[in-house]
Amino acid sequence: MKVLVTGGAGYIGSVVTERLLAEGHETTVLDDLSEGHRDAIPAAASFVEVDLRDRAALRGALAGRSFEAVMHLAASCLVGESMENPGKYFENNLSAGVNLLEETMPLGVDRIVFSSTAATYGDPETIPITEDFPTEPTNSYGASKLLFESVLAWYSRLKGLKWIALRYFNAAGAASEERGEDHDPETHLIPLVLKAAAEGGEVQIFGDDYPTPDGTCVRDYIHIRDLADAHLDAMRAMERGIEGPFNLGNGAGFSVREVIQVSEAVTGKSIRSRVAPRRPGDPPSLVASSKRAREILGWNPQRGDLKGIIESAWQWHLARPDGYRSAAT
Repeated sequence: MKVLVTGGAGYIGSVVTERLLAEGHETTVLDDLSEGHRDAIPAAASFVEVDLRDRAALRGALAGRSFEAVMHLAASCLVGESMENPGKYFENNLSAGVNLLEETMPLGVDRIVFSSTAATYGDPETIPITEDFPTEPTNSYGASKLLFESVLAWYSRLKGLKWIALRYFNAAGAASEERGEDHDPETHLIPLVLKAAAEGGEVQIFGDDYPTPDGTCVRDYIHIRDLADAHLDAMRAMERGIEGPFNLGNGAGFSVREVIQVSEAVTGKSIRSRVAPRRPGDPPSLVASSKRAREILGWNPQRGDLKGIIESAWQWHLARPDGYRSAAT
């Protein structure tokens, strides 16, 4: 199958691309490299550098190409920034997505797997979260993703587009020493904790007065390889007429303090922490029920152990202490 991966130079997109190529799909990566890394893109993939917000440039870049499916992972995804600059999020995560649909559907695309988020649920009253929970985002990042899900539903209704939205919980770990997590700025907990372990720095804990067992936020961590596999399962499922949203998580929640403790065990290093004020828009606890993805998509995650997730991320950090600026050892 001919597949276009937007955001394929990013953390998740590069591993999705790797998995598609491994299964024999003809894969093209589209990325503007504003946040991704050229070196993260597998060599066997074609590459198109363009900004999805520029519809005319997008049309020109895709001229003469054809695709059967899109994996749409390109997005802005910082919760705190989304509360300070909502316009950026509605432009990058909503308007750019509409441009993508309008320019790829005439090229033969009739199905899309969309990288959505657990932030669509907001602050749920109970956990684990299932797909029928109310969607009431507490930040504009989650709102922008939910709005694009609605756009997909309308394109399905009016134009016959097949779609699946994968509501990620917390992607973590490294696929290999070749592909891991490298953001600038880095805001994800596990790489920040491991950086502190390696450099003797300090981890900020944003709030320790949440209604959780130890007062710190609880999140559901899913290994990047399991997350990537779900995209291929979703693409196959659309051939059976399956559509809609699916949660992706491992069903277990870990607090910030627990992540720090497990990281200390993995690295053999003491990790200092400091409590800072809460961040606006952070729910106390987000833990997924992925039962629907397992039963309907046939998704079978293999790497749900937090220690194993952190170990893979630590090996990536040791191999590439400066991320993609490092030569692999």
